[in-house]
Order: sequence, then C-alpha cells, then structure tokens
Amino acid sequence: MAFKTLYALVSALAAFQTVSAALTRRVACPDGVNTATNAACCQLFAIRDDLQQNLFDGGQCGEDVHESLRLTFHDAIGFSRSAAARGEFGGGGADGSISIFESIETNFHASIGVDEIVNEQAPFIARHNITAGDFIQFAGAVGVANCPGAPRLQFLFGRPAATRPAPDKTIPEPFDTVDTILARFKDAAGFTPAEVVALLASHTVAAADEVDPTIPGTPFDSTPEIFDTQFFIETQLRGTGFPGTAGNQGEVLSPLKGEMRLQSDSEFARDARTACEWQSMVNNQAKMSAAFKAAMAKLAVIGQDVRKMVDCSEVIPVPPPAQGMAHFPAGLSNDDVEQACAETPFPTLPTDPGPATSVAPVPPS
Repeated sequence: MAFKTLYALVSALAAFQTVSAALTRRVACPDGVNTATNAACCQLFAIRDDLQQNLFDGGQCGEDVHESLRLTFHDAIGFSRSAAARGEFGGGGADGSISIFESIETNFHASIGVDEIVNEQAPFIARHNITAGDFIQFAGAVGVANCPGAPRLQFLFGRPAATRPAPDKTIPEPFDTVDTILARFKDAAGFTPAEVVALLASHTVAAADEVDPTIPGTPFDSTPEIFDTQFFIETQLRGTGFPGTAGNQGEVLSPLKGEMRLQSDSEFARDARTACEWQSMVNNQAKMSAAFKAAMAKLAVIGQDVRKMVDCSEVIPVPPPAQGMAHFPAGLSNDDVEQACAETPFPTLPTDPGPATSVAPVPPS
C-alpha cells in the first residue's frame, strides 16, 4: 500500500512538472534574438527597441516619456458607462481614438498640447503592425520603465482600432473639483478614490507645458526624472509663490521655485476623502509603486475585452530601482506641512542640506 501511495505521488509530481513546463515553454521569435511565452508578443520587441532608441532618447526618463504616459490617460479615460446606459456613445476607452481622430480630440480643451506627442508617435505606428490603442499603452509602459523607482507595468495586447472619436468633456481638468474628478473616474471604470490617488502618482514624472505657457516643462515635483514619492510630499507643503505668472486657470501656489502645483493635486492632498491615502504614499515607495501598477492595469484596458487580449508584459523593460529616500527639499521641514489627514500625523522626514531648492525645467527631447 505504501509503495502504491508513493508511486501515485511520484506520478502526480511528474505530471505537474510536465504541465508546468508546458505552461512556461517559450517560443523563439523570428528575430533570432528574443523568446516569448506567446508568439503574438514577438513583434513587440522591435517596437520596444525603436521606442527606446528613437523616441525615449536611448532609454531616458525625459519629456517624451512624460508625455507618452500622459497620453495613456487621455486616450483611455474617454469612456462613459452612464452614457452607454442611456443608449449614447460614451467613447471607446483605451482604443487609440486620440491618435486616429487627432484633429478632433487634441482640440478638446483638456488635451491642449497633447497633439505634439500624438504627432511624434504617428511615424512609429505607421512603420509597425500595431493599432494606435495598443501602441499608446505600450509606449507608456515602456517609457515609464526608464524612470528609477517605477513599477513594471502590465501590457495586454490586442486592442481593435477605434472607429469613432471619444466625446468631449470626458477628460478631467486641473481646475475641476474633487467631486467632479471622482465622479468622472467612477463613471469611466468604477475607480475608487484610492485608485485615483494612485493614478496621480504619474505626476511624479510629469511637467506642464500649457498651464502657464510662458514656462514650458515646469515639473510637479523636484525630481521629475525619478518615480519617487516627492510629489506626495511637496503637494502637502505650504505654497508660497508661482514659478511663472500668476492667475493661470488650474494652478495654485507652490512651495518651490521652478515647481508647479495643479489646483486639483492640491485639493486631492487636502480633501477628507483622499488626504490620508495621499499622505500614506509620502514615505512608502513600495505602496505607491504597487498601487500605481494596479490602477494603470485597470486604466489601460478601459472599454476593452481582456478575454481577447494577450499578456505581453514580459516585453516591458524592468525599471531601475528607486533612488534616494523621501525627504523635504532644502530649506523646508515639517513646519511647512499643511496637515490634512486627521487620522495620523505627517511622517518625520530628513531635510536636504544646502540652500533652498530650486527646480529646473524638464528639457525638451
């Protein structure tokens, strides 16, 4: 009996190993260099390398990465479940409509300036066998992987081409209220307030060109080339001035010379529904990275049938590790924090030494 039991266990183990090997077996790609778990992913290696070399400056976390990440949002958020429930077209979500119908969608007020990255990406789409919807999300995932501290984003392959432009007013603006923005995200894909906060981590590697057009490339935190938690720290510091001109719609006082603060970011950092979640990111790189990855996975497939898509996340590069540690910029401290979370005190952080921090603009690619 014991022998039979042992034989059965050995047989089961062998069967399991055979199945596991079959599940992880890789196929050789036609390029003779790469392998993939699914042959459909093979074509993405050449697109990835083209992007890194010819759009992202050899794999840098620069302006075109920032703009490509922004484009993933502007394309995907164009979707309304409530409109669909009324029998109206609410948009196709992450379907590439912002690229296919560029003359329409980039003229929406919320997408002012997006035409630049759409036009930069157009030649890549034209020379590769990929839909605009797939390319936009793929470029965003590849690009953010160049930023130290970023998560390796999921990429599902197989979005059909958009057939209609997204409706206007589906993209939140920086001057919108927290109520309006939360309602828009909930209507798009059922995003929770915590998930919206997670998506706003994208602003740690972002800059504004059009909020104040006199100072293009103005970052939202002091380390726009690193995917770190400084954005969540610096948005909670007392604002003292504007990096350029005053009176711009959607902009409020910022704490550092050369840094811009969006009105919506400031309000999310201080709203009772989101303040504690915001503060929880301050010195928790792992949480911020994981939350952003999960929220982006949800955003990237809005309006899509994931059952018909292939997981090609393996093609996305592994991002460099995070650099440095959470800190107050030189010249600032806990005394400058506008405490908003009623549940827990703001973390105690070190202050950078030296003269008061001044933030340089993000150079054009």
